[in-house]
Amino acid sequence: MDVKTQLKETVDSIRSLTKSTPAIGIILGTGLGALADEIQKETVITYDKIPHFPLSTVESHAGRMLFGKLGGKDVVAMQGRFHYYEGYTLQQVTYPVRVMKELGVKTLIVSNACGGMNPQFNLGELVLITDHINFQGTNPLIGHNDDKMGARFPDMFNCYDKELRNLAEAVALDEKVPLQKGVYVAVSGPTFETAAEYRLFRIIGGDMVGMSTVPEVIVARHQGTKVLGFSLVTDLGLPDAMEPCSHERVMAAAAKGEPKMTKLVKKIVERMNA
Repeated sequence: MDVKTQLKETVDSIRSLTKSTPAIGIILGTGLGALADEIQKETVITYDKIPHFPLSTVESHAGRMLFGKLGGKDVVAMQGRFHYYEGYTLQQVTYPVRVMKELGVKTLIVSNACGGMNPQFNLGELVLITDHINFQGTNPLIGHNDDKMGARFPDMFNCYDKELRNLAEAVALDEKVPLQKGVYVAVSGPTFETAAEYRLFRIIGGDMVGMSTVPEVIVARHQGTKVLGFSLVTDLGLPDAMEPCSHERVMAAAAKGEPKMTKLVKKIVERMNA
């Protein structure tokens, strides 16, 4: 079955359950699901009820699509995403981004938990993603390209929309939420990085590293969706001062930084022209 046929079946199924027409989509990363509590939910659909949707196998990802209002705007939020390391293809990982566009989404907000490699970053800090480096060794656009969905060779200029970044910085200033800026490096995972890898990623211009986000952003830009991205520093990747890292420690750090992320994203959505 081709992607367009799959998309039609998925969207028809979702439309049978909700009349919401969201212009803003949100993907909530590891340990960042609390924003879901701020959404005035109209419809909640679990992934297992959505045709052609993968199922999240990561404990901290709830696996629900939420439709409702946030900051007075119609939104759809993914409470739990999919990852390459789970064994899915990048086409499966990014399928929900395609679905969001068909539902009416024009702007995508992505978030993730990350390892902070910039020595100026601290645990629990928020970072505005200004650019990315794809170190996953593959790309979700490899294979047949449907020109009706996007260009064969999409431009990554202004990948993380400058106007949206300016808005995020203004809101952070008004709300007194400290906000760093940096370049996100995407790796396949599921292992955390070695000291040598951290050192390499810093040399090539990375400020934080994680196992998600970039495939979703590539597909969003391929189809013309604007992107705003945030990372929450949940562990520190300083090669000369490394400490043991685990998923549990990442979750604990995410829980501390989550209220700031929730507050900032809600206020940004309020001020978006959507």
